[in-house]
Amino acid sequence: MSSSISPRNSDFANEDGRPSPPVSAGRTLVLVSIGAEATRPRHNLAVPGIFVAVLVAAVLVRAGHLDDAARVTPPEAARNPTGQTRPVRFTVEASGDLLIHSPVWERALSLGGGTYDFAPLFGRIRSYVRGADLALCHVETPMTPAPPTSYPIFNTPPELARAIAETGWDACDTASNHSLDQGQTGIDETGTALDRAGVAHNGSFPSPKAQRQPVILHVHGVRLGFLAFTTDTNGIPAPNPWSVNIAGPGRIRAQVRRDVRAGAAAVIVNLHWGGGIVPEYQQAPSPGQVALVRKVARLPAVAAIVAQGPHVVQPIDWVAGKPVVYSEGNLISNQGAIVGLPTPTQDGLIGLISFIARGGEVHASRVRYVPTYVSHPDLEVLPVGRALRLGVGDPTELRASYARTVAVAGRGPHVHPIPRRCC
Repeated sequence: MSSSISPRNSDFANEDGRPSPPVSAGRTLVLVSIGAEATRPRHNLAVPGIFVAVLVAAVLVRAGHLDDAARVTPPEAARNPTGQTRPVRFTVEASGDLLIHSPVWERALSLGGGTYDFAPLFGRIRSYVRGADLALCHVETPMTPAPPTSYPIFNTPPELARAIAETGWDACDTASNHSLDQGQTGIDETGTALDRAGVAHNGSFPSPKAQRQPVILHVHGVRLGFLAFTTDTNGIPAPNPWSVNIAGPGRIRAQVRRDVRAGAAAVIVNLHWGGGIVPEYQQAPSPGQVALVRKVARLPAVAAIVAQGPHVVQPIDWVAGKPVVYSEGNLISNQGAIVGLPTPTQDGLIGLISFIARGGEVHASRVRYVPTYVSHPDLEVLPVGRALRLGVGDPTELRASYARTVAVAGRGPHVHPIPRRCC
């Protein structure tokens, strides 16, 4: 296996949103837990040395030889003749709420001809998701086989998990203010659906053992911890203390340290903001958001913070040298002017965070983002720049959406939209 990321993955989309030609190497992702390893079968590169490295790391952890500051040098980052570790470059994708209102699952049922098929709703963003080396999604609503329901107590068809995998997401967070809408059964069934689809997940749990289990992802040999938390659950009490990760500085710190002890070179933290910390549809981060982000960003092992919750885009910032996407907005929902809600609820963004790993440490170098727009009434997710170029969707609505998203998310030396200019 190559020790570096392919050119496609380090800069896979041109500035006008057109994907660069794919290369044959593909991408490698391995989900690792202490004492066990599971490989995502759809990634086509074998990594024979990683299993040995994982076993060694597990033995060291259990023996107490890896402390809070431990860093495991990526096995693929072989040393060159000068003794310097070659850098590994990779991109992580993160996107907003999969908020499945009844018109969304009704549309999926229509597309599937009697079965639920959500994948076509994401077809136009698929290349951005699959083009990243690691793609993360946010599952806002529980999935169970019971009849689907919408706001205020959600239940989503489990077929959404299949569409998540088909679109290309590798791991999803399941901690949200709606995690407990179907109680512990909803948490258990959501995890089962994602497991069957081969998608890693973190944030809500079927047992205390599952909550203690680190979710560590291998991306071209770099070991990344993935953590997810929600700030509240809409006042619904948790059936068990371990059912869902509730955000708090101490709890986040403890789980970051746990992941480092398990061999993670860095940790990506997903925060879901409930109404207890920021009002819905507010595009400026609240004091509570800013305070928690500052505490989390100061943790040395945290490489990036991504978030969602208020159903609108919020700024992309750098805090303590780490990128923070305060809110990616809605990726898909039925919210918008058509139902009397603010038009920015139809806007979202796909964040693409570039990282460099060297000598066992991981640092972000830039954030690109793709403004997205949910088209009504077909509820298709459109990447704004590409949709305008292809003549898909209402051009006036798309240009207005791009302007809104960029005005809030921002641009600068290390942050810019795709395409850079519209349109």
